[in-house]
Amino acid sequence: MALQGHIQELSEKHRKLEELIEDEMAHPDWNESRVAALKKQKLRIKDELQRLRSTVH
Repeated sequence: MALQGHIQELSEKHRKLEELIEDEMAHPDWNESRVAALKKQKLRIKDELQRLRSTVH
């Protein structure tokens, strides 16, 4: 079940990054480079989640 716990942890990080991106973009003077970095991080986590989920199923 350690793998399942890791998947849940990554899912939570992915969700929090989505919130951070939305919060950042809600400001009129949002930082484009910060949003790009957050999106890259979110994509890396998504890829890792897909990889891990494919090993579970």
